[in-house]
Amino acid sequence: TKLRSTLSAASVKDKMMRATTTLLSLLSLLVAIDGFRPVFKPAGPRALTRSVPRMAPTADGMPTEEETGVAKQKIKKLVEENKVMLFMKGNRMFPQCGFSNTAVQVLGALGVEYETFDILEDAFVRQEVKTFSNWPTIPQLYVDGEFLGGCDIMVEMFESGELKEAIEEAKA
Repeated sequence: TKLRSTLSAASVKDKMMRATTTLLSLLSLLVAIDGFRPVFKPAGPRALTRSVPRMAPTADGMPTEEETGVAKQKIKKLVEENKVMLFMKGNRMFPQCGFSNTAVQVLGALGVEYETFDILEDAFVRQEVKTFSNWPTIPQLYVDGEFLGGCDIMVEMFESGELKEAIEEAKA
Protein backbone atom coordinates (compact mmCIF):
# COMPACT_ATOMS: atom_id res chain seq x y z
CA THR A 1 0.00 0.00 0.00
CA LYS A 2 2.91 2.35 0.68
CA LEU A 3 4.31 1.71 -2.83
CA ARG A 4 0.85 2.19 -4.37
CA SER A 5 0.37 5.57 -2.61
CA THR A 6 3.85 6.71 -3.69
CA LEU A 7 3.15 5.74 -7.30
CA SER A 8 -0.22 7.44 -7.15
CA ALA A 9 1.28 10.66 -5.80
CA ALA A 10 3.97 10.66 -8.52
CA SER A 11 1.35 9.92 -11.14
CA VAL A 12 -0.86 12.77 -9.94
CA LYS A 13 2.10 15.17 -9.88
CA ASP A 14 3.07 14.15 -13.43
CA LYS A 15 -0.50 14.66 -14.67
CA MET A 16 -0.66 18.07 -13.02
CA MET A 17 2.60 19.13 -14.69
CA ARG A 18 1.34 17.98 -18.10
CA ALA A 19 -1.97 19.78 -17.56
CA THR A 20 -0.16 22.99 -16.58
CA THR A 21 2.04 22.82 -19.69
CA THR A 22 -1.01 22.17 -21.88
CA LEU A 23 -2.86 25.09 -20.29
CA LEU A 24 0.09 27.44 -20.86
CA SER A 25 0.32 26.29 -24.49
CA LEU A 26 -3.39 26.94 -25.02
CA LEU A 27 -3.18 30.37 -23.39
CA SER A 28 -0.22 31.29 -25.59
CA LEU A 29 -2.14 30.11 -28.64
CA LEU A 30 -5.18 32.19 -27.68
CA VAL A 31 -3.02 35.25 -27.16
CA ALA A 32 -1.27 34.67 -30.51
CA ILE A 33 -4.63 34.32 -32.32
CA ASP A 34 -5.78 37.62 -30.83
CA GLY A 35 -2.76 39.33 -32.39
CA PHE A 36 -0.58 39.63 -29.30
CA ARG A 37 2.80 38.00 -28.89
CA PRO A 38 2.87 35.70 -25.87
CA VAL A 39 5.39 36.71 -23.22
CA PHE A 40 6.12 33.15 -22.15
CA LYS A 41 6.45 30.06 -24.30
CA PRO A 42 6.18 26.63 -22.65
CA ALA A 43 9.46 24.75 -23.07
CA GLY A 44 8.56 21.69 -21.06
CA PRO A 45 6.83 20.71 -17.86
CA ARG A 46 9.27 22.60 -15.63
CA ALA A 47 10.86 25.24 -17.83
CA LEU A 48 9.54 28.49 -19.26
CA THR A 49 11.66 30.59 -21.56
CA ARG A 50 11.34 34.30 -22.20
CA SER A 51 11.50 35.78 -25.66
CA VAL A 52 13.52 38.98 -25.28
CA PRO A 53 14.43 41.14 -28.27
CA ARG A 54 18.16 41.61 -28.63
CA MET A 55 20.01 44.62 -29.95
CA ALA A 56 21.19 44.18 -33.51
CA PRO A 57 24.95 43.70 -33.49
CA THR A 58 27.10 46.37 -35.11
CA ALA A 59 30.82 46.32 -35.72
CA ASP A 60 31.52 47.62 -32.21
CA GLY A 61 28.54 45.85 -30.60
CA MET A 62 26.72 49.12 -29.86
CA PRO A 63 23.39 50.37 -31.25
CA THR A 64 23.59 52.79 -34.14
CA GLU A 65 22.92 56.51 -33.71
CA GLU A 66 19.65 56.04 -35.59
CA GLU A 67 18.49 53.27 -33.23
CA THR A 68 19.49 55.34 -30.20
CA GLY A 69 17.67 58.39 -31.61
CA VAL A 70 14.48 56.40 -32.24
CA ALA A 71 14.58 55.03 -28.67
CA LYS A 72 15.13 58.54 -27.22
CA GLN A 73 12.17 59.90 -29.21
CA LYS A 74 9.97 57.04 -28.04
CA ILE A 75 10.92 57.65 -24.39
CA LYS A 76 10.44 61.40 -24.72
CA LYS A 77 7.02 60.95 -26.31
CA LEU A 78 5.87 58.52 -23.60
CA VAL A 79 7.07 60.83 -20.81
CA GLU A 80 5.47 63.92 -22.37
CA GLU A 81 2.14 62.29 -23.24
CA ASN A 82 1.53 60.62 -19.88
CA LYS A 83 1.22 62.49 -16.58
CA VAL A 84 2.42 59.40 -14.69
CA MET A 85 4.72 57.07 -16.64
CA LEU A 86 6.44 53.97 -15.26
CA PHE A 87 9.19 52.21 -17.18
CA MET A 88 9.34 48.71 -15.73
CA LYS A 89 10.14 45.06 -16.33
CA GLY A 90 6.85 43.47 -17.37
CA ASN A 91 3.52 45.26 -17.08
CA ARG A 92 1.14 46.16 -14.29
CA MET A 93 -0.65 42.81 -14.58
CA PHE A 94 2.56 40.72 -14.69
CA PRO A 95 5.57 42.54 -13.25
CA GLN A 96 8.73 40.61 -14.08
CA CYS A 97 10.86 41.65 -11.09
CA GLY A 98 10.29 42.43 -7.44
CA PHE A 99 11.21 46.09 -7.78
CA SER A 100 8.76 46.60 -10.65
CA ASN A 101 6.11 44.78 -8.62
CA THR A 102 6.74 47.11 -5.67
CA ALA A 103 6.43 50.16 -7.94
CA VAL A 104 3.09 48.87 -9.27
CA GLN A 105 1.88 48.21 -5.71
CA VAL A 106 2.83 51.75 -4.61
CA LEU A 107 0.99 53.36 -7.52
CA GLY A 108 -1.94 51.01 -6.99
CA ALA A 109 -2.12 51.98 -3.31
CA LEU A 110 -2.41 55.62 -4.38
CA GLY A 111 -5.22 54.73 -6.78
CA VAL A 112 -3.77 56.86 -9.58
CA GLU A 113 -4.03 56.39 -13.32
CA TYR A 114 -0.67 55.66 -14.89
CA GLU A 115 0.87 54.14 -17.97
CA THR A 116 3.60 51.54 -18.11
CA PHE A 117 6.19 50.54 -20.66
CA ASP A 118 7.71 47.05 -20.58
CA ILE A 119 11.41 47.64 -21.20
CA LEU A 120 11.90 43.89 -21.75
CA GLU A 121 10.01 44.24 -25.02
CA ASP A 122 12.35 46.82 -26.54
CA ALA A 123 16.09 46.38 -26.07
CA PHE A 124 16.88 49.86 -27.35
CA VAL A 125 14.48 51.59 -24.94
CA ARG A 126 15.75 49.35 -22.13
CA GLN A 127 19.26 50.68 -22.68
CA GLU A 128 18.42 54.27 -23.56
CA VAL A 129 15.99 54.96 -20.69
CA LYS A 130 18.93 54.66 -18.29
CA THR A 131 20.81 57.36 -20.20
CA PHE A 132 17.68 59.50 -20.59
CA SER A 133 17.20 59.71 -16.82
CA ASN A 134 20.84 59.33 -15.83
CA TRP A 135 19.64 56.55 -13.50
CA PRO A 136 21.10 53.03 -13.78
CA THR A 137 18.19 50.87 -12.65
CA ILE A 138 14.63 49.92 -13.53
CA PRO A 139 11.83 50.72 -12.67
CA GLN A 140 11.82 54.44 -13.35
CA LEU A 141 8.92 56.75 -12.56
CA TYR A 142 8.17 60.03 -14.35
CA VAL A 143 5.49 62.42 -13.12
CA ASP A 144 4.51 65.39 -15.28
CA GLY A 145 7.61 64.90 -17.44
CA GLU A 146 10.00 64.86 -14.47
CA PHE A 147 12.02 61.85 -13.41
CA LEU A 148 11.27 61.09 -9.75
CA GLY A 149 13.31 57.95 -9.18
CA GLY A 150 13.32 54.21 -8.91
CA CYS A 151 11.67 51.77 -6.55
CA ASP A 152 13.41 52.83 -3.32
CA ILE A 153 12.73 56.51 -3.91
CA MET A 154 9.10 55.74 -4.81
CA VAL A 155 8.67 53.86 -1.52
CA GLU A 156 10.27 56.69 0.48
CA MET A 157 8.11 59.30 -1.25
CA PHE A 158 5.01 57.16 -0.74
CA GLU A 159 5.70 56.77 2.97
CA SER A 160 6.28 60.50 3.44
CA GLY A 161 3.26 61.51 1.33
CA GLU A 162 5.44 63.34 -1.21
CA LEU A 163 4.54 60.96 -4.05
CA LYS A 164 0.82 61.53 -3.62
CA GLU A 165 1.40 65.29 -3.53
CA ALA A 166 3.54 65.23 -6.69
CA ILE A 167 0.96 63.18 -8.59
CA GLU A 168 -1.98 65.32 -7.42
CA GLU A 169 -0.08 68.45 -8.43
CA ALA A 170 0.61 66.97 -11.87
CA LYS A 171 -3.04 66.02 -12.38
CA ALA A 172 -4.27 69.53 -11.41
